[in-house]
Amino acid sequence: MKKYSGLTFFLLIFFFSAAAQENKAEEALIKQCINQLFEGMKKGDSSLTHTSFSDQCIMQTIATPKNEAPIVKTTSLSDFLRFIGSPHKERFDERIVFTKILIDGHLASVWTDYKFYVDDQFSHCGVNSFQLFKGKDGWKVIYIIDTRRKENCGA
Repeated sequence: MKKYSGLTFFLLIFFFSAAAQENKAEEALIKQCINQLFEGMKKGDSSLTHTSFSDQCIMQTIATPKNEAPIVKTTSLSDFLRFIGSPHKERFDERIVFTKILIDGHLASVWTDYKFYVDDQFSHCGVNSFQLFKGKDGWKVIYIIDTRRKENCGA
């Protein structure tokens, strides 16, 4: 009996170790997808940014107009890409920190804190919540919603 319990223990350790390594590899691919989105944004390269998105992506932001209740605003992917790719002298630099990544098969949920800069001037901060799908073309953003604020942004 002891022989089998030792073997069972070894197999469990092996299984969980392999699963953890696979999850780390998927996390790296997810981070690469999201980082590519923001690298394209920083460079003003809408084609690079577009490669991170599913064509059916939904993009929303929670806005808080002055002296009004918060609202959810929706932007189309094509409008966002047009904004990124239109000639502009400013550099849009969204600096993110990966806070949480959850993966279940072909679905991932990612939470990032961010600080947004126009050139080197701080603009606002908030959080991004991404939903990604892994299909034949790899991980793609299918949904993103963010918050925006100018205070309580940390150091």
